[in-house]
Order: sequence, then structure tokens, then C-alpha cells
Amino acid sequence: MDLASIRKNAFAMPVHNPAFPRPPFRFVNREYFIISYESDPDAIAAAVPAPLKPENALVHYEFIRMPDSSGFGDYTESGQVISVRDAQGRLGNYTHSMYLDDEGPIAAGREIWGFPKKLARPHLSVDGNDTLLGTLDYGTQRVATGTMGYKHWTLDTEPERARLADMPNYLLKVIPHVDGTARVCELVRFFLRDVTVLGAWAGPAALELRHHALAPVADLPVRRVVGARQVVADLTLDIGEVAFDYLANAE
Repeated sequence: MDLASIRKNAFAMPVHNPAFPRPPFRFVNREYFIISYESDPDAIAAAVPAPLKPENALVHYEFIRMPDSSGFGDYTESGQVISVRDAQGRLGNYTHSMYLDDEGPIAAGREIWGFPKKLARPHLSVDGNDTLLGTLDYGTQRVATGTMGYKHWTLDTEPERARLADMPNYLLKVIPHVDGTARVCELVRFFLRDVTVLGAWAGPAALELRHHALAPVADLPVRRVVGARQVVADLTLDIGEVAFDYLANAE
């Protein structure tokens, strides 16, 4: 490879056969199961990176099915999102943890945006006839179980569209240098685009998190479940932007 070819193709690893195509990525019939719960304010404060600030004591535990995603195929993920205020005072979402079962979106999510993705086995389905069931296994160990009564109440789709499309989303992206120090350390902001909500529902819900050394979802413990919803949407995951460069703003 000559120098020009290397520069032209330098967007993903491995360079000769990237693990994913170039963004953006389109998702069709993306299904969210989100359980919102009160947690420990001190634990939340310790998890949220400055200059973001926790908005409240709420954590949103997500199970997400992606049956049709461009470049990635069919996969499932699970993780925790925290409500925050950014430096401009806008309400947003900070993604604290993500676990999924597909190499392409793990690599793309970490390398492009800085999603905190790890390999695991999440699952989302209807259990029996009347229960929406989300689970997360890390190795052989069950670390999260969420349940909701299946479509007990229909929700207005516009507020759900606004939640997805209008709020900024934040990630803490870290890429090490070859000597092990930080080469990239950034707060990344991104938005979801072209969002169409196909349906939204709520129901009674429960959430159980178990302690695990390598999947520490229970470090943000469940104090009280305050609500849950199921949302099906088409959307595009757009490219991101650097909201704050920690290395350029070192004290």
C-alpha cells in the first residue's frame, strides 16, 4: 500500500478488511425496552464525567433489539443510560454501559463514537403470552432481568420521538497511544436522525441487577422502578462531534 492508499482507507480496523462500513447507519424496526429506576445519587455522580452533571437520581436500563441494521445485520444490546445536563444546560443522555452480541457494532461503536460496548449475551422477547422479557448474560452468569406487562397502555408516539430525536447523547471516548497513555480522551455528542416511532407502550415493570466483576450493572443499584416503556422506531445513527477534549483542556 502506498501512502495515499493508506490515508484514503484509514477509517476502520483492520485496514484491509474493516469490521464495519462507513457511517451513518440506518435501523429499521428497532425495539427498545426501557426501565427507568431510582438509584444511588452518589454512584450516579461518580459515573457521570464532567462537564456533564446528573439531572436526577434516575437511570434508564435498556434492552434493544435491532433486527435490521445497515452494515451490522441482526443483533441485540443492553445497558444503562443516565439523564444529564450538559455545559449549555441542555437535558441529555449519557450512555454509561452497553453489552451486545455482534462484533461489527462493538468495533464501530467503540472506534467511531466511543460507545462503552463489551461482548455479552442480551436477549429481548415475549415470555409466555403476556410479559416482555429482557435478559443480559455475561458468560454463563445472568446479570440483568427486566420484565414488563406486554402493551398494557398505549403511549403517544410524539413524546417518544422527541426523546429519541431531540436530546443530545453523550459518550466518553478513550483511545490509548501505543505507549499506553491516552491518545484520544473526548466527550462525544451525537444525535439520532430521521426518527419515526412506529408504536409505543407501557406497563407494570420490574428490574433485577446482579453483581459481576466485569459487567458491573449493579453498581448503579435499583432503589425503585418508576416506569417502563416499549418503543419501536426507524432511525439513523448519525456521526458524532467532539463536545469536550480532555487532553486539550488539561488543568
